[in-house]
Amino acid sequence: MYKSKKVIVVMPAYNAAQTVEKTFKEIPRPLVDEVILCDDNSKDNTVEVAKSLGIKHIIVHEENKGYGANQKSLYNKALEEGADIVIMLHPDYQYTPKLIPAMCNIIGEDLYQVVLGSRILGKGALKGGMPLYKYISNRFLTFVQNLLIGSKLSEFHTGYRAFSRKVLEDINYNNNSDDFVFDNEMLSQIVFKGYEIAEVTTPTKYFEEASSINFRRSAKYGLGVLRVSVVHFLSKLGVMKSKLYK
Repeated sequence: MYKSKKVIVVMPAYNAAQTVEKTFKEIPRPLVDEVILCDDNSKDNTVEVAKSLGIKHIIVHEENKGYGANQKSLYNKALEEGADIVIMLHPDYQYTPKLIPAMCNIIGEDLYQVVLGSRILGKGALKGGMPLYKYISNRFLTFVQNLLIGSKLSEFHTGYRAFSRKVLEDINYNNNSDDFVFDNEMLSQIVFKGYEIAEVTTPTKYFEEASSINFRRSAKYGLGVLRVSVVHFLSKLGVMKSKLYK
């Protein structure tokens, strides 16, 4: 609990058997009331490892539905369990769970309703081993997104995020893509609704066991991000209507 507010960490998992234990053990308890893990039809023993750790809520997709669908299952379950603060933490140990107290504090004190762990603030991304082409792509896409969406974020592409219950109930994230572009659609919805977003500097680690997407998927993601930004811009002008903002 954070001042009587229930804190739930959600973990979208896919082939995370080698890293989920290390990630889970660094989650600060008793600040975090519950952990929910959703396994998107992993090919390894992620579910068995999660069970051995005593994770109470484990959702298993019988087929691979995608990163966005994984998050939908997690956020729906977190709201069902009465979460006031929801923090998405990847179980691949790329992001440190040690920032959870800071993220809880920002939302718990009603300073901001959304907090992102930014790899770009400071020198966390390149220092942590982010490939140069990914860093350049991140910077380019973020520049275009800020321009079209009207925000001033250091990056839109971090997977370390915290939300208040109010935000999750106010946006239609279930209308979003089941793929990786879900993350950007969600931030677009949040900005469209007028919420301000806080960022905290986060170190990151890139290593063989950490999750990643190949170049083809990265290119598809980049085009999807640009599409979301254009749709946001045109919707703000009233030129078009999108199901994302209903």
